[in-house]
Amino acid sequence: MLALIIETSTTSAKAMLYDSQDRIIDMLIEPFPLSISNMSTQDTQEVYKFSMAVGRKIAQGKKVDIISISATWHSILLCDHNMTPITPTYLWSYTGAEQVVINIQKDKELTKELYARTGCIPHANYPLYKLMHLKELGYNTREAYILGQGSYTFYKMTGQRMVSRSMASGSGMLNIHTLDYDETILNLIGIDRCQLGQLCDHRDTQALSSEAANLLGIKSGIPVIPTQPDGALNQVGAGALSNGVMTLSVGTSAALRVTTSSPVLNDNANIWCYTTPISWLSGAATSGACNCVDWIKNEMFPPEVTYKDIEEQMTFMNKTPIFLPFLFGERSPGWKDDKKGGFFELSNHTTSEDMYLAVLEGVIFNILQCYKILVDHNGKPSKVILSGGILNSKFWTQMCSDILQVELECSDVDQTSMLGAAVLALEVSGEIKDIKDFKTEKGITIYPRKAYKEIYEKKYAEYEYWYHITS
Repeated sequence: MLALIIETSTTSAKAMLYDSQDRIIDMLIEPFPLSISNMSTQDTQEVYKFSMAVGRKIAQGKKVDIISISATWHSILLCDHNMTPITPTYLWSYTGAEQVVINIQKDKELTKELYARTGCIPHANYPLYKLMHLKELGYNTREAYILGQGSYTFYKMTGQRMVSRSMASGSGMLNIHTLDYDETILNLIGIDRCQLGQLCDHRDTQALSSEAANLLGIKSGIPVIPTQPDGALNQVGAGALSNGVMTLSVGTSAALRVTTSSPVLNDNANIWCYTTPISWLSGAATSGACNCVDWIKNEMFPPEVTYKDIEEQMTFMNKTPIFLPFLFGERSPGWKDDKKGGFFELSNHTTSEDMYLAVLEGVIFNILQCYKILVDHNGKPSKVILSGGILNSKFWTQMCSDILQVELECSDVDQTSMLGAAVLALEVSGEIKDIKDFKTEKGITIYPRKAYKEIYEKKYAEYEYWYHITS
């Protein structure tokens, strides 16, 4: 069985060829041009064309048996009845709905009810609130078809308006307990379920259209698995489907996810609950991670200097500035769209290298805030599997273990979410009986250095001081 995996992420189009015997046999990742993707919005049709072109480069002429699609959670766009986009795609990082959320949060009972029904904390990253914002901007949301970039890709490839329950669980419009659209919420915003995609699971495959097949250079009619969210697929690809196993993904943003057998919510409404193709996830997410590191490098260092060059010159320091990584607003733990980032405790001796180091620390301190909350509500995880761009830096990976004081099992696959999409293809094709039967290759384990425990505890206390004083 040969599977083609296509993924549209925040910043790039990705494609993978996965063979049931030889596993990953080819992979290609190409960044989106800024003209079609700017970190908060995307040109829906151009992103689709670009993704198909990337897929074609590794699939053309191959005997592909099945296609599996991955995309980011929380995107939204409006289409007319001909399925032509009438808005760009608004990504998770788009915060235009900030004022909508502020107004909703003034009603404590409504805020509590929305969270209790959906597992989604009222926040601008969720499609529900983006939809309210678009209505305020004058769009006729009552007449439009409503979907995300991943579901649009599936439609263009198959002609079917379908959305996986896992993807819909990150919209703010799916009841996390019934796994069906929440009629109370749909009535609240004045839309009908027929405007949304038909709910489905990963086994509800549809045939690849002739048009999409021509774009990819492969035969038409092969099954296409409905688009699944990259966060849920990360859990599948990491082999983290047993209760109590946590994944920590540190890429453009960061997320911690714990597999649970039922929905997990808390009284403080600061952890979210979504679904994977076969279970629930209790989690927390941050808006700032590698995007903050990219920012400091681009602002403070010449273009020819690489991340490796910077980190090779760095050594651990007891005293560095404190950095709050909220350049892109805050998700967990405070869920404040308008929270700002910044440096504290700078001096005339502070160097650009010190500030770079402070950014690395600040990102992980934010992750530690989330980790503590998840442990309080789910117990200490049986293991933590680390993935994402952080693995490109040995320095940062070791720092992460030292700050969390947790053993980190590093994923041996560079693109865990695409591997998760391949696992779904294995099950749907009958190569494995159950997703849980897939055996992952264990990567190296990073062990926390006890000598750094007390030092980082003191630094974290300083971080918390500035976090709370600026809230």
